[in-house]
Amino acid sequence: MSGSLGINGLGRIGKMTVWHHIARRRYERLVVNTGRAAGKGLRDIARYISTDSTYGPLHRYLEGAKGREHIEIVSEERGEMRIQGMPIKVLREARNPKDIRWREEGVEVVVETTGRFTDPRRPADHPGGSLRGHLAAGAELVILSAAFKSHPDGPPPDALFAVYGINHHEFMPSRHSLVSAASCTTTALAHMMKPLLEDERTAGLVTASMSTVHSATKSQAILDSLPAAGAKDLRKNRAAGGNIILTTTNAARALEWVIPEVRNTGFMADSVRIPTDTVSLIILNCTFQTELDAEGNSVVTREVLNEIYRRAHEEGPPHLVEYSEEQNVSQDMKGRDAAVVIEGVETHTRTGFLRVSAAGEEHEIPVTHAKIFGWYDNELGSYANRLGDLTAVLHETL
Repeated sequence: MSGSLGINGLGRIGKMTVWHHIARRRYERLVVNTGRAAGKGLRDIARYISTDSTYGPLHRYLEGAKGREHIEIVSEERGEMRIQGMPIKVLREARNPKDIRWREEGVEVVVETTGRFTDPRRPADHPGGSLRGHLAAGAELVILSAAFKSHPDGPPPDALFAVYGINHHEFMPSRHSLVSAASCTTTALAHMMKPLLEDERTAGLVTASMSTVHSATKSQAILDSLPAAGAKDLRKNRAAGGNIILTTTNAARALEWVIPEVRNTGFMADSVRIPTDTVSLIILNCTFQTELDAEGNSVVTREVLNEIYRRAHEEGPPHLVEYSEEQNVSQDMKGRDAAVVIEGVETHTRTGFLRVSAAGEEHEIPVTHAKIFGWYDNELGSYANRLGDLTAVLHETL
């Protein structure tokens, strides 16, 4: 793919998005808006991009042990540089999306990664900035690296929740100008749920819930700090490096827009933050109304569930569902290029009977409870890579 891709923000997901596109070479150049000066100049920004405390140096990530760093400052004044051969232009003037020079830079698609602009209903001229400001500044499509702000009526008609490999085919360039790539957790969860809903043995999903054991993020404090005025979750102001912190996640709500079939399951979700730098784990609990085989055993078993995920791995598109029978730990998943990796050795099921009365008669309905574990690298391996895939495939349709 030729042309320029716009990226607003250079935090964790913004930086990992740059890494993804340097690696994939789908664009001729990247235009990154920081909205402010950084360090002593462009070389400090380049240094920030090319090194990382979590994944190591960019050149080693791209080329292995024999890789060498290549940074060229083309023009400090124009904000132009090359990193590992990729032309990158850095815009450092505007923080409000409507004031960013996307039109002048020939940018059609912008990936919004700052986390500050999530309301698709906010007008372009809002004084606090808006997703629609990117459209006013010349972009044709804005892809948000987070879930849209919740609204009782859902997103407006020109906005779409889309997870790559799940429902990205629903994008219509004549209709949609704002797309939410949901969250890292929703991305992994959607790829855990889809194979179950598509198999007739597990399509009878009665209810489900999940907990994500999630690495720390920038929304948490390094040390205990005073909450901002009106803060609702005081636990995020406690030291991230020394605590297990219970918090919330919008993954279940966003999942309903990506896979509407789950709306009737009463899906619940929560998050437990732990002091690691990346890689998270979904613990998915599902209850199925099942059939019994000739021996009186449930047709939904550990072996059946693992077979479903193994088939999704072997027959599905690459880098979406992976299946593993290794005994993994989180570090094994750092940088793993997959939406989710099913930890097959830990899949468990248990069948019981629900007793109900109907027309004066007692009936026993077999129900099987299942516990399924799925790893995902919530920064680069799972989320930023799938965000990059989504960006490219939607851009091709414009």
